[in-house]
Amino acid sequence: MKRTPALAIYAVGAFLFLHLPLLILSIFSFNSSRFTVWQGFSLRWYAAAIKDTQLTESAVNSLIIATVATLVSTVLGTLCAYGLWKRTSRPLAGSLYLSLVTPEIVTGISLLAFYQWIFRFLRVQLGMHTVILAHISFSIAYVVIVVIARLRTVDATLEEAALDLGANEWQAFRYVTLPAILPGVVAAALLAFTVSFDDYVITSLVAGVDSETLPMVIYAIARRGVNPVVNAISALIVIGFGSLVVISERLRSA
Repeated sequence: MKRTPALAIYAVGAFLFLHLPLLILSIFSFNSSRFTVWQGFSLRWYAAAIKDTQLTESAVNSLIIATVATLVSTVLGTLCAYGLWKRTSRPLAGSLYLSLVTPEIVTGISLLAFYQWIFRFLRVQLGMHTVILAHISFSIAYVVIVVIARLRTVDATLEEAALDLGANEWQAFRYVTLPAILPGVVAAALLAFTVSFDDYVITSLVAGVDSETLPMVIYAIARRGVNPVVNAISALIVIGFGSLVVISERLRSA
């Protein structure tokens, strides 16, 4: 295909629009000054972020929530995708896409109302468990979409051949289908982890006083004014989860 200069300029402009703010943020995370005037290279803000008790506690909370939510949603989402692959259901598939396009504020409020209604009888308060359940609920859709896309590339006759050779349904799935879709499952898990760790809107509505996550703390700090510590921790998040996204895309297309 013939490449035109206008298309190349447009592509460069689009990438700059998306990533230039992140690059500037990362650069100023190494600035020794508190303000947006470069005064020299320094790692003081990274050291301050590590020593900040509130940031470290919220980071641990985010890691715990994201890890548990990823494990559960990956298992449930993979099984759901396998079921939809074996027997197509348009209403169920449509409901998954509906959960993706529903505004987060609507999802968060509906989950909060549901929790308040349920916990009125169980006498349970909002906390880490409610955040994990909320993250599982929206992470499953991402897992299903990624895994089912991988399943559509698998030859269904391979599983049928395994059944004809004496394997039961679980053995056919375990030894034939699962190895074939494993890169897609890992990619879905990485995506679910990224989405869960990064969520703010839904988490802020269903979290308790002892279950603040890292995005919630960063937002609270940023509202009080410019703080270079936010630049440092944000740069680490961008680099870390940017790497996960790249790995996820490579596995998904493998």
